[in-house]
Order: sequence, then structure tokens, then C-alpha cells
Amino acid sequence: MKRIFGNIGGLKANQIRRLENLYRRRFPPQFLITFELARDISKLSHEIRRQIGLLINRQGKIACVIVGNYQGIVIPDTGEYRTAPGRLKGLRCIHTHLNNESLTRDDLTDLALLRLDIMAAITITKAGYFHQVHVGHILPNSSDGKPFQILKPLKPNELDIGCLDLINSLEAELAHVKSLYEADAGKERALLVSVTTTSGRPAMDSLEELEELAVSSGIEIVGTVLQQRRKVNSKFLMGLGKLQDLIILALQKGATLIIFDQELNPSQIRSITNHIDLKIIDRTQLILDIFAQRAQTKEGKLQVELAQLKYLIPRLVTKNTAMSRLTGGIGGRGPGETKLEINRRRVYDRIAQLENELSLVRKQRKQQKAKRNKRGLTVISIIGYTNAGKSTLLNTLTKSNVRAESRLFATLDPSSRRLKFPKDIEVIITDTVGFIKNLPKDLMVAFRATLEELDSANLLLHVIDISNPRFEDQVESVERILVDLNLHNISLIRVLNKKDLVDEETVNRLSRTLDGTAISAKIESTLMPLIKKMETSIHHMRNHPQGVN
Repeated sequence: MKRIFGNIGGLKANQIRRLENLYRRRFPPQFLITFELARDISKLSHEIRRQIGLLINRQGKIACVIVGNYQGIVIPDTGEYRTAPGRLKGLRCIHTHLNNESLTRDDLTDLALLRLDIMAAITITKAGYFHQVHVGHILPNSSDGKPFQILKPLKPNELDIGCLDLINSLEAELAHVKSLYEADAGKERALLVSVTTTSGRPAMDSLEELEELAVSSGIEIVGTVLQQRRKVNSKFLMGLGKLQDLIILALQKGATLIIFDQELNPSQIRSITNHIDLKIIDRTQLILDIFAQRAQTKEGKLQVELAQLKYLIPRLVTKNTAMSRLTGGIGGRGPGETKLEINRRRVYDRIAQLENELSLVRKQRKQQKAKRNKRGLTVISIIGYTNAGKSTLLNTLTKSNVRAESRLFATLDPSSRRLKFPKDIEVIITDTVGFIKNLPKDLMVAFRATLEELDSANLLLHVIDISNPRFEDQVESVERILVDLNLHNISLIRVLNKKDLVDEETVNRLSRTLDGTAISAKIESTLMPLIKKMETSIHHMRNHPQGVN
């Protein structure tokens, strides 16, 4: 950090020397500031008609002198003083006000966003004398919900406020609040944030799905924030005031991570992370993280790494705090984490290599498809929204043991099994990665090789979780992706899963309106109507080979 930050143009040599001499000033850290120091910066500020600020560490040493203009100061990057989540910055900011005003909204915003120990404003008389000090600090836990505590103005003889004791007590309270929300060791605690221009219900549904994704990634949720705006802020997505409230909430909840439901562009990530000393990721990174955890095969790992790198390429403008958070832990781990280089050229080289390797996978798939066609094997692919019950259906149909869990994206790598129908018709049945709405573009491209398994399919089983209140939107999302992948002409059977969790009247109504077959994938006896429908469809395709894909 520079010794003097700000524009010193127009100042006289002796005024600059007086600014530089401030670095030699030290005082007992229990004092907010000494009377002599407050007097001197008040006099100089009045003389140059600009605000002057001091960043002071906990040893009572001045770390930086800030020269502003008449209206305010700009606090420089304090990244070198970054502290652990649940801790304050270790710096207090004391600056002059030339208009005899108390702490402003901007002062309180800086206090919150930078997690300063204390923010103080010195007011000056018309003659240029030190008048009094207005002091504020973050309030870790308040019964009335106020994020700040504003002390009564301090007179020149009241500057020994037990500053270190106050800061230590604030951090102790923050630690206590954090312990109330303490998760397992090494587990992230996240605030989920959605900033949207859409109406309440779709926004809430999307936020609920983000929560399911986060839980699926092993993250503990400590709170959710939904802000509806007429127009999103191009720089911060939300307004600065809301961003201030967000960092206070993160402190109060002991959050280590903030996840945005909307995809953040590179400039938004930089702007937000420059103001918040927490890890920031978006929905796309969260999905990539889940894929990174689930990938088992070489192909799956290649796809994850390719998607990660394509996401990161536009964000490699500079190696700043945003970048450092993108390349570690949630959102940056997995098979490619050691290769997430900051050097653009090396990333492009790696992308080219991965695309070549994936092209070989596609060739192998074509060869497999050719062999199946020669043998006349029918291929059935199970598709559906993530966590709809696809793997469970595959297991029950084929009496196999494919991984099936009640969480999003439990299946990433496709699984194929043989299935024999009662009339000695043998088919290949394949489970695929779950679909999700607003699937990121890079993710769709990167996982094309997995989804190309569907090109070989003669019949699609679209599994729908009718117990999910959002199932209609999920059906629309899945079938829209089929159109995007040019797979909508393949014969399709809608499978209405989890009928045991829905009343009979609703099951009958949905079977008619969706033209689907109701089952419970866990209960083998409920599958007979579906098996008969599949058998009929296969028999029809074999008798009309021109319709076979």
C-alpha cells in the first residue's frame, strides 16, 4: 500500500511534507486517535480544502494517508490486510469532514464492505479547529436488526475509548455468531443471492433450485437473499446499499461463500470481489463444481476440465482477488484444478488438447453405434430433469446397481445395461446426465459428447418427478433442450415417476394431460404398464424400420 494515496496535485511542498510526516506518528492503540494527531489533520484538511483520511492498524501505526476532495476520500486496496471469514480487517479509518456532518451513507458502506474495525469522521470548526469525532462500527448481532452501532459524538478529551478492547469484543461476538452456524470442518457456509427482474414465483423457484444444487455440492446454507429490481446493476448486479447489507448479513451468519443465482460476467466478479472479502461464485461455477465431484470416467473428467477452462478464459484478464477465488475450492476444484493456469496461452493450448481428446471419444461412440446397428440392437435412453429418478429406474428395470441418490447430478457419466423383455427382445438401456433449466452454454458444448449418446437412441424415456411442485417447468426445460440438440424427432415415452408420493386423482389427471405412464421407480410391480408400452413401441419400430433412428 502506498504511503500517500490520492491526488496531491496542487499542494505545496510543505503541505506534502506534513502529510509524509504523519507516518512517523504512533500512539497508544486504545485511543481512537490522539488529540494532537486529530488537531493536525484537521488544520491541514481545512487549509487544503480537501478531506484527509488515515488508515490505522491495531498497533496504533498509520498504514496509509489518503488525500481526497472536498466531498470525500477513496479508500485504496486493502487486500494485504485480508483476514479470515468472521474477522474484521485490522484497520480503522479516521477522516475529516469539512461540512460539519456525521458519518455518511458512503462511510457506512465502506465500513461494511471493507469490514473495517472502526469508521470515524472528524468535524472541523469554521476556523479549522478539531471539533468532535463521529464513530461507528459493525454490530455483529442486534435484536432490532441494525447492522451498525453509532456512538455518541466524542469530544477532544474523550478519545481514549478502549479501542482495542472494543474491537476484540466485536470479533469475539462475531466468532460466537459464527460458531452458532458452524458447519463440519472444511465445509463451506453459503449465502444464496438472486437479483432478478422477473416476478416473485419464478425467482423463488430458481432460488430454491440453487439451494438444492448447493446442498448437492456439500455446502451448508446459512441464508438466502432475493432482490427484485426493475433493472439489474451492470457493475454489481445489485445496488451498493444492498451489497452493504449482504456483507453484514454474511458476517452475522458466519458465511464463507456467496453464491449468485445469476451468471456473473467478468467485470461483475471483479467489482464485487473488490468490495467483499469473501469467495464469490455463480450458478454456473456451482454446477461445474458438482460435475467435478461426480466425474468418474476419463471422458467425464475431460468434459469437466474443458467446461471449467472455457468458463475461466474471459475471467483471466488479471490475477486479482476474484481470480484467486475462482481457482480454488468450490467452483474451481476437480480433475482440472491443477491446470487452471492464469496464463491465457497455456489455457488455450490445454483447451485445444482437450477438444482433440474428446473428438476421439466421439469417434469411439460412432464405432460403438455402428456395431450396435450391425447387431440390430435397439437403444433406449433414459432422460429427464436432474434428480427425477432416472438411475433408480435403470436399476429396477435391469436389476443393476448404478449409483442413485436423492440429490442433483448424482449421475454424471452415462451407464449402459442390457435389458431383456418377456418376448426375448433384447435392448441396450442407457442412463444419462440430468438436465437442468438455463443450462450454461459452455456446459452444453463441453458435455456434448455425453449427450451425443442420445443420438444412438431409438427410444427416449423422459422421467418426470410428478411429486416436485416445479415439474411442469422441468418438463418444458428438458424438452426444450431436446429441440436444441435436434433430438426431438426420436420416439419418446413420458414416465411419470414417484406416483406413490401423489394422490391417485392427481396421478390419473396427469397421466391424461401429459400422455404419460405413471410408475414408482423403486417399486418393480408398478413398472409393468411402462414395460408393455416400451415393448409395443420397439415392436412397432422393428416392423417399420424407416422410423428407426
